[in-house]
Amino acid sequence: MSLLEDTKTNSISRPRYGCAIGATHTAAAIPGVIPITHCGPGCADKQYVSLAFYNGFQGGGYSGGAVPPSANISENEVVFGGDNRLRELIQASTKIMAADLFVVLTGCIPDIVGDDIPSVVSEFQQKGVPIVYAETGGFHGNNLVGHETVVRAIIDQFIGDYSGNKIKNTVNVWTEVPYQNTYWRGDLGEIKRILKGIGLKVNILFGHDSKGVTEWLDIPKAAFNLVISPWVGLGIAEHLQNKYNQPYLHIPAIPIGALETSEFLRKVSKFAGLNSKSTEEFIAKEEESYYKYVEDFSDFYSEYWWGVPARFAVVSDSIYSLSITKFLVKQLGLISVKQIITENTPEEYKEQIREEFRHIDHDVNLEVEFLEDGYLIEEALRTAAEKPAIIFGTTWDRDIAKELKGNIVEIGFPSSYEVVLSRSYVGYKGALSLIEKIFTVAISASA
Repeated sequence: MSLLEDTKTNSISRPRYGCAIGATHTAAAIPGVIPITHCGPGCADKQYVSLAFYNGFQGGGYSGGAVPPSANISENEVVFGGDNRLRELIQASTKIMAADLFVVLTGCIPDIVGDDIPSVVSEFQQKGVPIVYAETGGFHGNNLVGHETVVRAIIDQFIGDYSGNKIKNTVNVWTEVPYQNTYWRGDLGEIKRILKGIGLKVNILFGHDSKGVTEWLDIPKAAFNLVISPWVGLGIAEHLQNKYNQPYLHIPAIPIGALETSEFLRKVSKFAGLNSKSTEEFIAKEEESYYKYVEDFSDFYSEYWWGVPARFAVVSDSIYSLSITKFLVKQLGLISVKQIITENTPEEYKEQIREEFRHIDHDVNLEVEFLEDGYLIEEALRTAAEKPAIIFGTTWDRDIAKELKGNIVEIGFPSSYEVVLSRSYVGYKGALSLIEKIFTVAISASA
């Protein structure tokens, strides 16, 4: 099949995201929250197997995996509607399952046939049951879109209005999408650590470092919101600005390594009005530790030149693509030959992302491609002007890496050859782990 013929089919092979109901994992990533899926049989399970299992084998935790109750909609609900089925499911779930909040997520079938989800859920809300709903049928978009839908549902239906005072030096962080981003748990932990280090109280909101629903109830009290991604979370921050009069700071790239992380902390500190002296003291301490390890590494880096990959490609969603590219170019001195973003980025954000890549460094101007189809991605790598010695991608990029006689570092969904517990690739500590991974892969391949 030619490239043109594949384009005409309008099909997508090997997409690197789930459908909107994959945002079940957004709910499950909040401690004490249980998702309830109102969808056909297998929908939620398929999202778990792809996003959480064959993606670093992250596990389901307290309320993910096989735990979420599901309506398992059948032909009967398609013909006669599924309102009663959902009502029974919520009654049973709230009776036997312990949760601080329930989140009902809908699949394609109830959204198409027109089940009255708001009405059913409101019956329980009026009785004091902590429950919200989010319309997440697959045709609404992918799981990144679903993520923002679920977050807004919790804000509007559960947290509600707030007109009290803001707590000084408190920040809500909006960044990686739980489970979609393979290393989200460790990354959020490192982001929270460094932000606390400069004197902020941090609502990290997801994962083991979150306080769960009590932290979410504190969202309106925060002094500001921090969005650390090219576009995911911007809609949430804008909504919070309108709803609670909260300003927000947008930093497009998650910081990796001392150079980017120190600059990141200075920007946040200035925006928050923190004590610059205290910020610089924390930065100096972190940099001292970081560069001691880098100094140890420099013996290898300077002597093992025959095994060090000079050229690389990144095939990832925009959150990791921009961040890793900046780190590799600015701090390791590697040369980019191809940048591909895979998440079906909304059109209104693409030019902004292109501009970020055009200013990776003072003398480095890169062009980025937006591709979702696995076949087209392979063709783009295969026909690149220079062959990448290392590809930062996914399990689906292993074959093309082998064909090009290059190496592969799996950094995103799906990652079926990585077991991920708390590993991080961001900040000061995460960058050291990333360096270890890159060059372990490089020298192992040459053995």
